[in-house]
Amino acid sequence: MTTIVVTGIGATSPIGGTARESWSALLAGESGARTLEQPWVAEHELPVTFAAQAKVRPEEVLERQEIKRLDPSAQFALIAAREAWADAGTPEIAPERILVDYATGIGGLWTLLDAWDVLKEKGPRRVLPMTIPMLMPNAAAAAISMGLGARAGARTVVSACASGTEAIANAYEHLQQGLADIVVAGGTEAVVHPLPIAAFASMQALSKRNDDPAAASRPYDVDRDGFVLGEGAAAIVLETKEHALARGARIYAELAGGSVTSDSFHITAPDPEGSGAARAVLAALEQAGATPDEVTHINAHATSTPVGDVAEFEALKRVFGDRVGSIPVSATKASTGHLLGGTGALEAVFTILALHERTAPPTINLDNQDERIPLDVVTAPRPLGDGPQLAISNSFGFGGHNSVIAFRSYDG
Repeated sequence: MTTIVVTGIGATSPIGGTARESWSALLAGESGARTLEQPWVAEHELPVTFAAQAKVRPEEVLERQEIKRLDPSAQFALIAAREAWADAGTPEIAPERILVDYATGIGGLWTLLDAWDVLKEKGPRRVLPMTIPMLMPNAAAAAISMGLGARAGARTVVSACASGTEAIANAYEHLQQGLADIVVAGGTEAVVHPLPIAAFASMQALSKRNDDPAAASRPYDVDRDGFVLGEGAAAIVLETKEHALARGARIYAELAGGSVTSDSFHITAPDPEGSGAARAVLAALEQAGATPDEVTHINAHATSTPVGDVAEFEALKRVFGDRVGSIPVSATKASTGHLLGGTGALEAVFTILALHERTAPPTINLDNQDERIPLDVVTAPRPLGDGPQLAISNSFGFGGHNSVIAFRSYDG
């Protein structure tokens, strides 16, 4: 198998406008959850009045014409991809050897619903001609492809909250197959909108801690009551080690493997026994040529839902056995909220930086850990040590989608 490495990272998140800003805020224990100031919160009498909105708005970064022609989900994606590409050294490479593997869970929701309002209120002649290109789920991948001149492909995966991680797993396979020399991979989401908030709240999936948003996302805590809706995007630049070294690129970490499985259990609920998720972890480790005993860090899916956190623990226990309580686990959604289709990509960036800087980031808001989840949860930045490190990042989505990626530290 060819060694695949990470040479660039980018992100725009609820806690920072760049990957490094997001990482610094994460280490500092900051929360991106804030009370929503938009008038539609009161207008629709929403039961949840807060979310984790992107800290830096796209209009502060992009050109006016880009804002007009892209849904917010694609705007975030383009910002993250450009940062990652620049961080990788703006590689000089034939466009036919650059591929985009990018994901979203929902896509251009703002564009779709705004256009529906225009249709109802002003009639069909006022619906913008760019509506369809802006609402398509593949719009983010297309925008990145055109922005970077990537012509080896612009592929989109949509698998709910597993989307960003699955895109990275797909990128690993595409590089192994020789379809490109460089792949830009990641995920995005921008659905902090009254309809998804109302719908998720109706499912009892969102936290309703309206009086204290910063403390609302609390994975593993006995008082957790749901996730916090977040928005943003992240991207990583992947290439073969040989290609990276030949062009003198900085290498953050090795993408050692990835996997995709499905529960075939329930449209929203995870398999309570965690069997599908466990198979995903094992498959990612098998592709990495590693055993469970080699794992030194876990970035957990850990959404802060009463059922989901327990199911993931059961999956990890299946894989790691008695050792499950001694592996440092970070649940970074406590700080960022849940970016749905973008969350796996952002957590991949955090996992890469954890290995690169040999520091496991903290999980905030854990005041009283659920005794049913006896994990070694990192609550303050913790050194990972000097030896070889292997970390996994988990993502699980509605529909029973499971995806896991594995990263190795790089000391070349």
